Amino acid sequence: MRLKNKIAIITGAGAGIGRATALALAQQGAKIVVADWSEEQGQETVTQLKKQGTEAIFIKTDVSQAKDIEKMVETCLKEFNQIDILVNNAGIFHTSSIHETSEKDWDRVLNVNLKGVFLSSRRVIQEMLKQKKGKIINVASIAGLRGFEKSGAYCASKAGIINLTRVMALEYASQNINVNSVAPGIIKTAMTKEMLTDPATKKSFETSTPYSRLGKSEDIAEAIVYLASEESNFVNGETLVVDGGWTAK
Repeated sequence: MRLKNKIAIITGAGAGIGRATALALAQQGAKIVVADWSEEQGQETVTQLKKQGTEAIFIKTDVSQAKDIEKMVETCLKEFNQIDILVNNAGIFHTSSIHETSEKDWDRVLNVNLKGVFLSSRRVIQEMLKQKKGKIINVASIAGLRGFEKSGAYCASKAGIINLTRVMALEYASQNINVNSVAPGIIKTAMTKEMLTDPATKKSFETSTPYSRLGKSEDIAEAIVYLASEESNFVNGETLVVDGGWTAK
């Protein structure tokens, strides 16, 4: 097993990419902290993990709140004594043109998607510095590399994650802490469900992908397993694009 007895915190692990990542890391031997704002979804992930014999706990967490992050970390340490892996996956989406985006909606997206990565990483890095090792994987998006209409706040937040990843990688490489990000393409999750209900939009996304299909949460989870494993020890500050070839065009 590539992650035997490693302790992993995954934010937004109640569904979609987060849940798939929790299951994938667990299959490689990791013990899982499921952090999510939804108790119902988070507990369901824990139930699935325990069914496959994994040690797992749920912590209700709003990643935009420093007090919630503190509770998340302290509970993890109390239960497992260490933190080897942090997957910053929690994120939300908002669609509107820039001139129609309210300040409230802009702040909400940036607070969860970007500030949440900062708060979680800042606190977990304090523990990783004591251990002199650790792996941080930030879930960005191809929306951080390309512009998508009516997605200004989301695109800005994901671009911010990509460059924040580079900064953290530079600052902590000497302490044996790897920081990388993964940039998914269009993935079939609850977040994209509304967009994909429109047949024309769905067809457009599929034809924009050389593989001619949408991504699955498991596609991203397997990339995260690699970045969390010892196999990626010399990979640092990179953004692994998993989009079926969308951005290659």
